[in-house]
Amino acid sequence: MIYDFRKKQKFGYTTGSCVAAASLAALFYLKFNKIVDYIEVFNLDGDKLIIPIEKIERLGDKVRVTVIKDAGEDCDITNGIEIVVEAKLKKGDKGVVIKGGKGVGIVTKDGLPVKKGEKAINPKPKEMIINNLIKYLDDNETFEIEIIIPKGEELAKKTLNPKLGIVKGLSILGTTGIVKPMSNEAYKKSLVSQIDVALASGFKHLIFVPGNIGLRMAKKLLNCSEDQIVIVSNFWGYMLDKAEEKGVKEITILGHAGKIIKLAAGIYNTHSKVADARNEILTAYSSLFLEKEDIKKVLYANTTEEVIKLLEDKNVLKDVFNLIAKRVVERAEEKWNIKFKCIIVDLKGNILGEKT
Repeated sequence: MIYDFRKKQKFGYTTGSCVAAASLAALFYLKFNKIVDYIEVFNLDGDKLIIPIEKIERLGDKVRVTVIKDAGEDCDITNGIEIVVEAKLKKGDKGVVIKGGKGVGIVTKDGLPVKKGEKAINPKPKEMIINNLIKYLDDNETFEIEIIIPKGEELAKKTLNPKLGIVKGLSILGTTGIVKPMSNEAYKKSLVSQIDVALASGFKHLIFVPGNIGLRMAKKLLNCSEDQIVIVSNFWGYMLDKAEEKGVKEITILGHAGKIIKLAAGIYNTHSKVADARNEILTAYSSLFLEKEDIKKVLYANTTEEVIKLLEDKNVLKDVFNLIAKRVVERAEEKWNIKFKCIIVDLKGNILGEKT
């Protein structure tokens, strides 16, 4: 298949594709004295990607090439940033040397596809880069590239990289080189890396939380290491499948009531666009402890916090949420061969209910 990114389209290209394109444009300039406005590179599936080149600059015996990252219609924090390659062609054994410069992260934890202490350039994009360059090199030519992401360190703070132990920059990613619009696949795969880091750190019992608020609450309530905590976002089913595949035997589910109660109903993608049955779930469990008029208030409440206040006023808060936590564990243990615990909290981190 051919993806022509000179034209605006729904697909985008990865950081790995940016580097491959910039590197090949640099090689064409240094070896053939050819300046290109766009370049054709191939991903590992054999698809052709036609990627625009923003700028080519001569720097003594090196060349600096800039590509603007285009994520297409996908919501990607790297969309529109500069990916820069500085390259040099020299005599030596035939090969490609890839270095990470400013803005490319450094791996500081075990369990990731890249060894601790190395730059965060994943194996698949590295293979794609080399494949696109090596065929143009003579037997006595070495091509050296340094990858630079000017805004990499700043943007990395808004990603999972710090939690995964990738510091001072972004990762060079991309299995296919193509970003599909509104696809969660790349994001989900990045979440799974947390499980690998936790297991590599020796943890047997993991703590699954919906997001950063849950992470902070887990550290406070359980006095645990951050590496033990796995942020699952809305993808509970996917992440629990992966945990089981990787041999995890014990998980504590911890988070705010608005997310966790959905698990009691067997809803394992908790995004509100997929399933937003919070009031109905709370109504079902509250009905065992409340009178009819109050049950109706639960059903038509505007927020989960409003329901929490009502249950507290009626002195049944713990009864309702302990039952929900118990059901979360029961349903999860029916589906996965893992021992579960569950802790449900409010926005302040107070425990509403638990099954431990």
